[in-house]
Amino acid sequence: MSYLLRVQLPDRPGSLGALAVALGSVGADILSLDVVERGSGYAVDDLVVDVESGSLPDTLITAAEKLSEVHVDSIRPYSGILDTHRELELIDHVATARSDRLQVLVDNAPRVLRVGWCTVMDIGPHGAYRVAGSPGAPETHAGDAPWMPLKRAAVLHGDEDWVPKTWRDMDTALAAAPLGNTGRALLLGRPGGPEFRPSEVARLGYLTGIVATVLG
Repeated sequence: MSYLLRVQLPDRPGSLGALAVALGSVGADILSLDVVERGSGYAVDDLVVDVESGSLPDTLITAAEKLSEVHVDSIRPYSGILDTHRELELIDHVATARSDRLQVLVDNAPRVLRVGWCTVMDIGPHGAYRVAGSPGAPETHAGDAPWMPLKRAAVLHGDEDWVPKTWRDMDTALAAAPLGNTGRALLLGRPGGPEFRPSEVARLGYLTGIVATVLG
């Protein structure tokens, strides 16, 4: 079984090696690593690790956090396909789709952006509505979207009045970005967190800008 760990650790030589040894001590193999963000003296990395079936995720957290200044932001099961060119693959899927390219976008975006679900939102005469949603998108829709239209990618506050109660109950981290000048927006949900980092929001903005151009 595989898990996706988001880990904050000191940005200094040897930190990642020590983490690999710590995770290996409880039977975990690191399959991939993505640098999410680097700051003054720290790094935030996403690690996909493989463990034996039946292993408890808590053992991974305990092993990692035994190290000085290491903190596990989040851990969740991972079933995506490992690759190093996720964004390019998504753009290619959208560009070559013969029909309903927005659906292709939302179906593939959760794996690329490592979120739980994704929708395309628009505003009509009767308020906000969903244009397309990924398979994991919640059945409860946002009936209002005071944050639209967007000028740039941004983190949305999950405790505001427009957020459906079920989303708040699941402590869903939210971010969105405009799809060009259409007035539509790509909305991402990450139930249970972690919160979106500035680098992730910037990445979202770049990606939606390219996708909007592809969509025309």
